[in-house]
Amino acid sequence: MTDTPAAPDGYRTLAAMDADLIDCRACPRLVAWREQVARDKRAAFRDETYWGRPVPGLGPDNARLLVVGLAPAAHGGNRTGRMFTGDRSGDVLFAAMHAVGLTNQPTAVHRDDGLRLLGTRITAPVHCAPPDNKPTPTERNTCRHWLTTELHLLAPTVRTILTLGAFGWQSLLPALSTAGWQIPTPQPKFGHGVRYRLEPAAPHLNPVELFGCYHVSQQNTFTGRLTPAMLEDVLAQAKSAAGL
Repeated sequence: MTDTPAAPDGYRTLAAMDADLIDCRACPRLVAWREQVARDKRAAFRDETYWGRPVPGLGPDNARLLVVGLAPAAHGGNRTGRMFTGDRSGDVLFAAMHAVGLTNQPTAVHRDDGLRLLGTRITAPVHCAPPDNKPTPTERNTCRHWLTTELHLLAPTVRTILTLGAFGWQSLLPALSTAGWQIPTPQPKFGHGVRYRLEPAAPHLNPVELFGCYHVSQQNTFTGRLTPAMLEDVLAQAKSAAGL
């Protein structure tokens, strides 16, 4: 993506953005929490060194499909330093992604386990683990510029965006608007399996297909609200719409 124009904040590559993102300390409550968790640790991981920093997106910088979650898990991404890696939500997500051909393997255990995403990138509207998995509106808004920049830098290739959960959906729409896509009024409503086509407001952008999917949280997967078959179905549709 060397020919991509610089984002409004000056970034020309996702690697450059991520290098600054992992040093962000903009939200005091999130900084305190992520670092406390990294010190105290969970008993099962007492011998591990926790990442304890903002977690960058995962996947190639020319992705055609972008998956948007919520925030890193305290003992998942906040421990391993990689999105959806080392927790139950990631176990479900990556198994389904592998089943439809979006990853090279069905598991994500640690940053050096060989996982590769195929034409797909995963990100989140909040990059630090929040207490109780609940970022505040202020924290969401403070973190939004990273997502807006990511969308800008992916614009030449991205064709489909799959959002996991209502929080990610509601966080994504204003970022998409700032990055140059038209958000209709009334705004598209989140739901599992919903699909909307968003037209560009700028001539250098392409239309994107926006999909909704229940989040892969244990609350949803343990209760059967989201089954592997349901997740694989939406992923397969998003993959097809992205031309992968």
